[in-house]
This record gives sequence, structure tokens and C-alpha cells, in this order.
Amino acid sequence: MLAIETKNLSKEFNGLKAVDGISFNVNKGEIFGLLGPNGAGKTTTIKMLATLLDPTRGEAKVWGFDIKKQKNEVRNSIGIVFQEPALDNRLTGRENLDFHARLYSLDEEIRKKRIEEVLEIVELKDKADVIVENYSGGMQRRLEIARGLMHYPKVLFLDEPTLGLDTQTRHRIWDYILSLNKKEQTTIILTTHYMEEVDYLCQRIAIIDFGKIVALDTPSNLKNILGGDVISIETTLAEKAFLAFQKLSWVKKITQHDGMIDLNCEHGEEKIPLLMEIDQKEAGFEIKSINLRKPTLEDVFLHFTGRTIREIEASQIEKNKRRI
Repeated sequence: MLAIETKNLSKEFNGLKAVDGISFNVNKGEIFGLLGPNGAGKTTTIKMLATLLDPTRGEAKVWGFDIKKQKNEVRNSIGIVFQEPALDNRLTGRENLDFHARLYSLDEEIRKKRIEEVLEIVELKDKADVIVENYSGGMQRRLEIARGLMHYPKVLFLDEPTLGLDTQTRHRIWDYILSLNKKEQTTIILTTHYMEEVDYLCQRIAIIDFGKIVALDTPSNLKNILGGDVISIETTLAEKAFLAFQKLSWVKKITQHDGMIDLNCEHGEEKIPLLMEIDQKEAGFEIKSINLRKPTLEDVFLHFTGRTIREIEASQIEKNKRRI
């Protein structure tokens, strides 16, 4: 059985296509990632699947229930953790969980048992009776995940689950997500713009850009599309360097981003000496640094969209500044 089925799902706001005819399936028990920059359509997709927004066109089923015709059944089958905090800071962790469980009509015995179970999953049993306003950001995020699990959801939506958290806390959240997926057999769909997050957590990912899915596969298969090695080079007068490297017969692909030039090639360690043999003075540039690595999801995103997520989000910030 598929946990989620979507076909040509679309959402428009005043003529703007936030989600543009996407189709994908998620298997039962899978951790599935929606990867893309802010504004790509990830959160809008989650909101449609969670019945918080009606699609403009297309169809989708969550745990076999139609998101348009069977909204109550869908809502009873899912849990959701939003980007923005939604806890009551004046209640304790335990009280937040109890209140959520009452909304789903869990009886007292089940509520008490389930609270202990989810607190153990996210390692907050010793903080259960502390007022939430005294929790750290990471503790609050873990409590929100626990709350989303209270009513035994079949599918859990995590919208940017580690946004704004430090690196150490982010890695701990990842481990909790893997743990609950294993212990609870919960299907998890997460949105993120962190490459390392989907690489660490997800069995499959869909890359979204401008509301469209531009690639969908396992992280390893997506990286294998590029093949070989990546040589990242920092130079002076990058345009002249780009033209010189472009002429090299062994370069499979060349891209320029974030002040670096990336060369895709086979046996990269053998090609670095050849780069150093280029008469840099005659070519009119100087090599400042060279780095050899295997392809990453950042390279995959660049391959399919022509830009990095950092470049997209920097551009969005600049546009917002101009509006102000």
C-alpha cells in the first residue's frame, strides 16, 4: 500500500503557480524528502496533503483517503509539525501532549501510556513537567515531534524540522526522526533546504524548484547521475579561467557558482596536475585553490536547476530588500 499518492497536484494564488502539476508517490514506512529553496512550493504541498489548503487542480490520497472528499479521515491519519512553533509556552511538556491527545479523543489510560512512550522517543521524560518557556529551541522541536506522534499517526509531516537549530541539535533531531521511523513504522515526509539533512535521513527525495519536481530518486542515484569527480577551483579573473577550462577535452561539464568553477570529470586526482600545467599568465588568470571531491546533492541541484540553493535564497533576500 502507498502512504501517499499525488497526480498533477497544483495550487495557484492569484495566478501565481506555487505548486505546478507535481506527481509523486510515497511508500508505506518510507522517509521521503522534499528538497528545495524557500518559496519552491514545499510547504504548500504539505498543506494540501494535510487538507489545510484545497488544491487548484489535481488529486492526492493520504493513506488511501482522498484529500478533497475524505478530509476527516486524512486528518485522523496524519501528524504534522509546522515550521513555526505551535506549543503553549505556559503549559508543561506533559500538559501540551495531554491537551493534544484530548483533541483526538484518546481516553485517559491511552493518553498516559502514549505520553510516556513519545517522551521516551525524544528523550524528554526528565523534562516532562517543566514549563515549555524554559525549554531550549531543540527541546521545543523535540516536544513538537512528540506531540505529532500522540495519536498514532500513519503519516507524519515535518516542515523544515531543524530550521534555525545549531548543528549539534540538528543532528540529534535527525537521530530522533530515524528512531521514530524505526520504532513506530511511521511514514515521514519532510521538507528542507538542507542538503545534508535529506542525504542523512531520506530513502528518496524530490527536488522542487519553482513549484515543479525536477528530479526524484534516491540520494545515491541522483549523485551518480553526475558521475566521476568534481574539481572545485577558485581563481582570479574567473571569466577568463572559465573559458580556458572549457576547452579541456576531458571536462564532462563545467559550471560557475558562488565564486567557484566546478569541473566534472573522471579520475579527478589525475587531472589536477594538468590544470596546474596551464600557462596561467598567458591565459590571464591565477589559480588560488583547488579542491577534489565526489558529487553532492548541491551539485545535483545545480545540475537540474542551474543554480545553488544559496544563490536562490540570496537573490530572494535581495529582492525583499528592494521592496522595502
